[in-house]
Amino acid sequence: MNNYLTDLSKRKWFFPVVYLLFIVISVLPPITEKAFSPENTQDVIINLLMVAITPYKGWGIVFHVVTLLIILLIALRPEKADRLFAVYMGLDFLIIALAQSFGNTVKYGFVVHTSGLIAFVILGLSWIWVAIRGNIETSFKDIKWYIYILLPLALLAFWSPYRVDGSSVIPHFDPILLITSPDYGFTFCFTTPVFLYMLILFYPKVNLLAFRITAFNGLIYALFNLSHWFNPDTRWMGVLHIPLLVTSIYALVKSTKHKD
Repeated sequence: MNNYLTDLSKRKWFFPVVYLLFIVISVLPPITEKAFSPENTQDVIINLLMVAITPYKGWGIVFHVVTLLIILLIALRPEKADRLFAVYMGLDFLIIALAQSFGNTVKYGFVVHTSGLIAFVILGLSWIWVAIRGNIETSFKDIKWYIYILLPLALLAFWSPYRVDGSSVIPHFDPILLITSPDYGFTFCFTTPVFLYMLILFYPKVNLLAFRITAFNGLIYALFNLSHWFNPDTRWMGVLHIPLLVTSIYALVKSTKHKD
């Protein structure tokens, strides 16, 4: 199966078809308890995201600590961290699919974010498959200096420094959020930039298919969230999506130089 996918991915049509599939998935409408007009789809998702991870806020520290421990393991014993890092990403994407895709909203009742649920489950299973196959090598050796330019963006996503005040999203640079923010670990848009940055550090010793579909989905959701820039109340949320946009574009461009 692994060799078959490797051979298939070398065909020129393969990745455009995969990307088209995820574009189709990304426009699947959410399922809601109360009817809504198609033009309000983004509003449905925003309302869901405002409440979806609320029950899990106390668990944010777990993902921060586990991530830091894995980074420490990679620094000290990289050969022990290969499969662990891949399975951690896979499990986290599955957790995001379950935590971020369902919620009870005041405006629309119970909501299922269909497109996110499907995409995040696929990403989760993909990285678990990578862990099983061992198609990744983790190491912080021989890293080009310019890659560290992306580090502040990864740290910003890891930190997620904001708070909601009524209908406004405002900066909240509380240092405790560096270890407790529930957005990292429970939301796709704040977790993926950190994962992508790590994968960029390890590139090209990462599975190309899983790497590209992770970056491509990151780009899709970063573009969706550009809408925050047009609303003064949520512009800071738009700023906080810059790490997802930049790391996704960089990963996709870098992956074109992959030598299999």
